Amino acid sequence: MEIRIQSVAFAGQLLRARIPFRFGKVTVTEAPLVTARVEISNGHERTVGHSADLAVPKWFEKDARKTAGEDMRELFASTLRAGRAFEGRAGTAFQIWQAAHANTTSLVDGYGLALVERATLDAVCRSAGISFRGALEEDVFGFDPSALLPETAGLRSPALLAPEPPSHVLLRHTVGGLDPLESREVTAELRGEDGHPVALEEDIQRFDLRAYKLKLGGDPAVDLRRLTAIARVVAEHSKPGPLFTLDANEQYANLRELARLLDLLAADPDGRSVLDGLAYIEQPLPREQSFDPASADDVRAISQTAPLLIDEADSSIDAFSRALAIGYRGVSVKNCKGIFRALANRALCLTRGEGAFQTSEDLTNLPVLSLQQDLTTLAALGLPHTERNGHHFFPGLSVVPPAEAEAALVAQPDLYERQDEHIVLKIREGRLSLDCQHATGYGCNSPISWSERSPLDRVAKELPK
Repeated sequence: MEIRIQSVAFAGQLLRARIPFRFGKVTVTEAPLVTARVEISNGHERTVGHSADLAVPKWFEKDARKTAGEDMRELFASTLRAGRAFEGRAGTAFQIWQAAHANTTSLVDGYGLALVERATLDAVCRSAGISFRGALEEDVFGFDPSALLPETAGLRSPALLAPEPPSHVLLRHTVGGLDPLESREVTAELRGEDGHPVALEEDIQRFDLRAYKLKLGGDPAVDLRRLTAIARVVAEHSKPGPLFTLDANEQYANLRELARLLDLLAADPDGRSVLDGLAYIEQPLPREQSFDPASADDVRAISQTAPLLIDEADSSIDAFSRALAIGYRGVSVKNCKGIFRALANRALCLTRGEGAFQTSEDLTNLPVLSLQQDLTTLAALGLPHTERNGHHFFPGLSVVPPAEAEAALVAQPDLYERQDEHIVLKIREGRLSLDCQHATGYGCNSPISWSERSPLDRVAKELPK
């Protein structure tokens, strides 16, 4: 479909977490939710699409000289640059994105571009009266992975889809560095009055969890104590045979220290239960060290225990290809890094084979837009499990205007439910429904209350220094 981008606009709101979220060396207590609105024309009519994402500090960039507030403002600036890069362009959705994305090698710049990209895809799907999967099946976006990665020549978007749309996805519950593990650890201040679980054992009991993403801190001895404590709680409360993934968030200075952690786990009875269920290890090294050819032997040695995955290091089109050459096998799918980039990496997995894979990782995707679009992406790619942490750190659908939350409950009763006065995610047997993938548009066909959101410049004034 040939389109023209008529206008791009942004709005937002500053959200405060119900409990602090610790990853790496950072504790997040608040972050702004940015919503994008893109209007397109197809030569006959105009259509509007939306997308949303949290502007999470200290993930897209980890510059110790900058404050969290400065990080958030950088992400706001990224959205405005992206709006200017898209506005007025014409062509297929892929051609427009490709021109706007040219020479982008920064996750910060990629944040804004991905936000506008997703709103554009939503508008294109709505204009065509089709779902996101349907648009890929019919090649509506005009996506050609070989324009990004020449070795994938011959593949088009229909070939990148999972053969059968999955109906549900297994949650991997994130256990942050500060999360209490048992109810007795929960203070009155943390408990609050919203009725949501706080301790890990409460989450397991409420949602019947079967899979977990565990954060590492970079010190083998400290990480061992934390992981074995988690393993004991999981063993007591979870179903047998839990799935684990480990996420270092760039905290290990070298892979020899990570290998020492794996040895310590292997020597500990509780630690062995983590290794028994370990699927992969995510981003152990700082992003700038991830592609050092000298680390190839260490990468391959650790991969005998669990394959390694790049996440923060996936900042350019060729990042996954470079990582595969060193011995990494996986790459994260995050909507905040871009949809066409995820599809290109899917094409690379199919072209290379040799155990190359993608995983679904959550940067606190919140209802309605961010969550449902993320679920729609992972459904299209057929990813079997997903890190899911937004519902734990931000309370249910209270993050959107009340009318929008009610409309989402009506449109997706498979995904949301009412608990007392709250509308929350509907998690059954540790899984989420993926019915939203069938919605006309990109994962969401309930109305968006654009007028109830604040202009981005007003939200910027609320950000910390």
